[in-house]
Amino acid sequence: MKRREFIAASAAVAASSLLPQTPAWARGRKVRLGLIGTGMRGQVLLTELVRRDDVEVVALCDIEPIMLGRALEKVAKAGKPAPKTYGQDRDVNAWKRLLEQRGLDGVVIATPWEYHAPMAIAAMQAKVAVGCEVVAGITLQDHWDVLKTQLSTGTPYMLLENVCYRRDVMAALQMVRQGLFGELVHLQAGYQHDLRGVKFNSGDPNQPYDSGVEFGPKGWSEARWRTEHSVKRNGELYPSHGIGPCAMYTGINRGNRFTHINAFASKARGLHDYTVAKSGGTTHPSTRVAFKLGDVVTTTLACENGETILLQHDTSLPRPYSMGFRVQGTKGLWMDVNQSIHIEGRSPPHKWEDFKAYQDQYEHPLWKQHADTAASAGHGGMDWFVIHAFVEALKARAPMPIDIYDAITWSAITPLSEQSIANRFQTLEFPDFTAGLWKQRKPIFAFDGTY
Repeated sequence: MKRREFIAASAAVAASSLLPQTPAWARGRKVRLGLIGTGMRGQVLLTELVRRDDVEVVALCDIEPIMLGRALEKVAKAGKPAPKTYGQDRDVNAWKRLLEQRGLDGVVIATPWEYHAPMAIAAMQAKVAVGCEVVAGITLQDHWDVLKTQLSTGTPYMLLENVCYRRDVMAALQMVRQGLFGELVHLQAGYQHDLRGVKFNSGDPNQPYDSGVEFGPKGWSEARWRTEHSVKRNGELYPSHGIGPCAMYTGINRGNRFTHINAFASKARGLHDYTVAKSGGTTHPSTRVAFKLGDVVTTTLACENGETILLQHDTSLPRPYSMGFRVQGTKGLWMDVNQSIHIEGRSPPHKWEDFKAYQDQYEHPLWKQHADTAASAGHGGMDWFVIHAFVEALKARAPMPIDIYDAITWSAITPLSEQSIANRFQTLEFPDFTAGLWKQRKPIFAFDGTY
């Protein structure tokens, strides 16, 4: 997509995040949703969909009969009508038939990353609202194409970034909005998660984690597709968990924007060492793979309003899970690694305080209202909130709280970081996907008790 075309499209439909016409469910019936991808992540999202009284899951698609069967069992266990199924014939294009199903209000996409852009584009062209799992696309062109489609069709699109709804993250958002940290200066975050046992397994559907060193066609679940990205790509492959909250704190696309980006990658050792240790030698084919993804990828972003943001992608080495959040301003900072906070004039000089008391004091209204309902949901309740937000925005015919500009801006960090690393860590200008609209757009995410 050429910049001239993009600017024209943006100007024509700057406010096109609403449904183009009154859907049938706005006249009294349930929201009718389809789910494309019933794998491990899809099953989690399906759990949240079938527990809602205002949602009817009317279509499921997957080319793995085992997972499709498990999804049907989940729907039946919830006491809901059986949805129509697609993909049991292993047709890789079965999802296209799902989008042709009459009466579909929206679709949740929970497939391997490379399918997100084409599926979202096709859904929006069919006027089917999209709730897309991260990421939005693979190449930079993917991102421009998804954006162009949303702007031209006006079909709602939400990136299902659940970490924006994490309890401590939302409390920190309240603190930012109330000025507790003063003027923001620097932020840090990342995806720091030992995924070695996810990227490799035995291929047994009943042992998807930590069970072997197979990947690709011999692997199962994420090992079947995700590991290949570590073989062929070198960059910040999973940015939105970290950058999403940071973007909300700093008002990205709503009064602020990213202006520059660069990225560095360390050497790649972790996945090789893991396969050698797990298989007991160097005879297994996985031990002879040359992995391109650096074990630790560090990406730096500069913002129009002067903040800097540092992201780290660290999934190939032994480590406890951490998002590594740091929110720092002229009056103090919060860090989630040690769950500590320091506010000048309130904390003891040069000493940390425990974050828990602050989190309780600044609990976000959404958590105050829905904590009990969300308690049993995946990822500490975050999955309930992100599905709730998507469904409620659809019902209200309101802008998506994590909208197309957020999705594209956050996700495009991946191909831009790859480009920076490939060009000897070059600093690049960050595209303005809003074509200047960031100057006038106002923050809408999670104000008061709304989604």
